Amino acid sequence: MNILETERQTMLAEAATHREREVMHHQINIDNYRLALAEIAANHADDADLAEFAARLEELLSSSIREQAKERIMLTVMRQQLEG
Repeated sequence: MNILETERQTMLAEAATHREREVMHHQINIDNYRLALAEIAANHADDADLAEFAARLEELLSSSIREQAKERIMLTVMRQQLEG
């Protein structure tokens, strides 16, 4: 393996680690949004201000799920390159 290929592998490995962290970050957000929505539904269902907040959390939850899926795809292809 030449120097450039070694550098390429190192960069891919670092990028894959970054993607793994991004997937984890999205999962933390997903878990937090779900728990917050459950908390609002269980204990604050009559609060109109929190209904607006809950709607925003639903949007954030949906967005985080989509973005996490994209990150997982990129992580998969990086791992394929590292194996190949």
